[in-house]
Amino acid sequence: MSEPKSLYPELEPLLLSVSKPIQYVGGEPNSTTKAWNDTQVHWVLSYPDAYEIGQPNQGLAILYEVLNEQDWCLAERSFAVWPDLGTLLRAHSIPQFTLETHRPVGAFDVWGFSLSTELGYTNMLEMIDLAGVPIYSAQRGDDDPFIVAGGHCCANPEPVADFLDIVIMGDGEQAVVTLSTLVRDWLASGKAGGRDALLLKAAATGEFYVPRFFTVSYDADGRVESVIPNRPGIPERPSRWVLSNLDAWPYPKKPVVPLAETVHERYSVEVFRGCTRGCRFCQAGFITRPVRERSKAVIEAMAATGLASTGFDEIGLLSLSSADHSQIGEIAHEMADCYAGSSVSLSLPSTRVDAFNIDLATELARNGRRTGLTFAPEGGTERMRAVINKNVSEEDLIATVTTAFSQGWRAVKLYFMCGLPTETDEDVTAIAAMAHNVIKAGRTESGRRDIGCTISIGAFVPKPMTSFQWAAQCPPEVSLRRMRALKDTVRADRECGRGITVRYADPEPSLIEGLLARGDRRLSGLIEKVWRSGGVFDGWREYFSLERWMDAAAASGVEVGWYTCREREQDEVLPWDHLDFGLEREWLYNDYTDGLGASSLPDCRWSGCNLCGVCPAFSVANELAASKENPNGKE
Repeated sequence: MSEPKSLYPELEPLLLSVSKPIQYVGGEPNSTTKAWNDTQVHWVLSYPDAYEIGQPNQGLAILYEVLNEQDWCLAERSFAVWPDLGTLLRAHSIPQFTLETHRPVGAFDVWGFSLSTELGYTNMLEMIDLAGVPIYSAQRGDDDPFIVAGGHCCANPEPVADFLDIVIMGDGEQAVVTLSTLVRDWLASGKAGGRDALLLKAAATGEFYVPRFFTVSYDADGRVESVIPNRPGIPERPSRWVLSNLDAWPYPKKPVVPLAETVHERYSVEVFRGCTRGCRFCQAGFITRPVRERSKAVIEAMAATGLASTGFDEIGLLSLSSADHSQIGEIAHEMADCYAGSSVSLSLPSTRVDAFNIDLATELARNGRRTGLTFAPEGGTERMRAVINKNVSEEDLIATVTTAFSQGWRAVKLYFMCGLPTETDEDVTAIAAMAHNVIKAGRTESGRRDIGCTISIGAFVPKPMTSFQWAAQCPPEVSLRRMRALKDTVRADRECGRGITVRYADPEPSLIEGLLARGDRRLSGLIEKVWRSGGVFDGWREYFSLERWMDAAAASGVEVGWYTCREREQDEVLPWDHLDFGLEREWLYNDYTDGLGASSLPDCRWSGCNLCGVCPAFSVANELAASKENPNGKE
């Protein structure tokens, strides 16, 4: 294909009429621009949300560098445009474009979407349509890009399966290079056999899921009966990719530095991938097993390289629970020493009460940025925390915050969920007593009255590939009633209530998130209806409309409550059962029933294998940095 021309001359005049025009200009430091004809495979990488949300995405940053390091690959970025520009693009017949060169996205070979939230599905359709590409996979021709999806939503991609050509489950670093090689060979053959030839070759590996090569049947009650391949030579259960030895993949090295404001402006080092804590609600923890830590030396080297290449003044030590890293104390101490006296600060975006200690907090605050501490007890009572396997006691929390308050901290934020399995009204209002005890402990320890505690509470959504994948979702009106009752209980606290702030999210979007999280292919028409009726940016409060979704559901014959508020039976075929994430289905169900009985499960990193099935399925194991550096357990 000849090099597509830049759309910028046509786009530039329109930018005078839209909000935040800088987000469409491109030219950011560390962005990569390659000559079209010097490369053989051309990728677009997208996060289906606004630039300010998508640009800091760690997965996108990693794949951008991995692909562009291949001299025969080119990768550019494209994000969702705000409705003001979207209207102008349609009026002037300008298609979706990339940031690096403003080339039309439809001219590229592969278009990858990172799907981390179900509420981004309508944005994905808007972007595909703006590019002039058919939204349905079956309608695309040989010259259309292959639409590829990855990310946590691919634990169940069935609601958007009809829109996708290929699904990558699990870690993407090796997957995108392998897929690029298949595409390069297909292009070099003159696209022999057409589009299906490439898709068949990818599906035959068993490492790429091609939805159109699987047929779904339903029983008389509307439940999924089976999902089986409809072409010979395709494995019945496509499997996820698992990357070992993260030290060999030190990405991102030189992440793009945004020109427009974004939600995170820091250099993030992924200190480890995966989690074995076993919180029963946490999809990310289950589908990224096992734990794979980076070594201290590599983390420190990545931070030094990242700061030098970006100019950021904050290092984020990123993971699902960063304080669990086996060398976190040494890492924090040595990095605090390294950047002492500079403007560089360290942060742990995610911490657990039982993995946190004041020495770690002190190291993180050594350069003077002493912000509030954030923890996630998730449940308001000991029983609820046992149900969800959040093995944290209130005594642990009070002891931790008491020590913090003694060292000069004045505020703490606590995250909770509402609508969890077996939850009662009292389980939620009990959160007020926990916050009261936090304020009281802080005042006693510090001798001051200016102690603050913020409660942030959101609605629980059951997710695929978790122990709670069978659970009924709590109706939003019940969650809202319980959240309001919590706020009233805090207000009634005359002694400590003024020091406590309660923030809760509208549970209505969570209903749609739950619908899409555990839905099947019959929802594709519903998603299309919502999008065609103007639904975009559903993850944004000002754009979300429950009425639009419910009207489209009624018109599509979709019973929302059947997908959301119905408990699944043990033997029911779930829409995602044909996808192999290594988790034993029977083990998950047994853990679900253990949870309903408030029985907890230990972390297999420290207490031995729990037999979830992942490690033998993929011939992997937990990789701890301390063990790698001290194989005999000696200092």
